[in-house]
Amino acid sequence: MDDLVDHIGLGGVGAVVAMLALAGDVADRRILDAGCGSGPLFAALRDRSAIVSGFDASAGMLELARRRLGDGADLQVADLGSPLPYSDDTFDDVVASLVLHYLEDWGPALAELRRILKPGGRLIASVDHPFAINLMHRQAGREAEYRYFDTTNWTEEWTMGGQTAQMSIWHRPLHAMIEAFTRAGFRITVISEPGPDQAARELFPEVIAAKPRFLCFLFFVLQAD
Repeated sequence: MDDLVDHIGLGGVGAVVAMLALAGDVADRRILDAGCGSGPLFAALRDRSAIVSGFDASAGMLELARRRLGDGADLQVADLGSPLPYSDDTFDDVVASLVLHYLEDWGPALAELRRILKPGGRLIASVDHPFAINLMHRQAGREAEYRYFDTTNWTEEWTMGGQTAQMSIWHRPLHAMIEAFTRAGFRITVISEPGPDQAARELFPEVIAAKPRFLCFLFFVLQAD
């Protein structure tokens, strides 16, 4: 797990662990990793005997994923907000870990994910917690510019591997997320705000002791009705 933390950060590891817990037993299930990035969740699902495919808009991230997963991994370059290269009713589950909040309009993406899910299939998604984002802006004195009930865009500077990039992120309130899910034909079965995983507690006891429970990500399990 230490290598994974170095690559995607403690928060990213926590998101992967929480997604796996929500997915449960995935043996022999066909799963699409939407916005798979460098493939940590893809790898974990495959290790649990799922049949996994993945896509990402970044060819560079998919190159990192191939190094992790091997040349035989089913990976494609595709944009979550555009038509996807998969047939109707293909997957038992779709996992979308920390990717939806990069989209201004969730409608086309959710419609495509609903299309490629089998009837009764699940979309398991995580996003930045909207209350946490609002609190961050309030603490920075930006509450007038970034009001909770508005859908607003903000940028954050990320540095990884010695390179810095500006990330464009869209905040939307909880009710707007729920309305987008239901309009796309999903039924919400779980909303989760998990605490730190036991493995994280053992690896990073000082960090967890300082923040035993904090708002960071919000998780959904949605069923395609």
